[in-house]
Amino acid sequence: MAWSASKMFRQFLADIAGNTTALDLDSGSFKAALYNNTITPDQNVSAANSAYNVGQWASAQECSESGQWAAGGVALAGLSLNVGTAGVVFWDANDVVSGSAADLTNATGCLVYENVVATPVANQGVCYNYFGGPNSVVNGTFTIIWNVLGIWRATL
Repeated sequence: MAWSASKMFRQFLADIAGNTTALDLDSGSFKAALYNNTITPDQNVSAANSAYNVGQWASAQECSESGQWAAGGVALAGLSLNVGTAGVVFWDANDVVSGSAADLTNATGCLVYENVVATPVANQGVCYNYFGGPNSVVNGTFTIIWNVLGIWRATL
């Protein structure tokens, strides 16, 4: 099985609720790394296996180009945690844009991860987002346009 949906990592939510990790979703340091269509994301992996450059999130499956979309991903800006709608919590950021001369092939989804906090694991995954299929750009700009409902959304 391959990419088929966007999901929040179960362990990410458990680590925040259990105070195992202290992530600031409003002002922390998060990145989006692009991945090809050869992996099968799993929301139920351990915190260690959700991390950037581990297991299926290894850089061998990453789509990157120096100076355009760096290996390790592009930093998220404009972070916001929103609880303004009854029964809903969602996390969002500004859309993420490459350099203007990017050559990227088969970017099928991205790993969103925290890249500063080291406990319980360095580069722990927050979620993965499926783009609906492989996307490529030749000498142009690659943009992740987050859903209007956020990078992830939880209905309570």
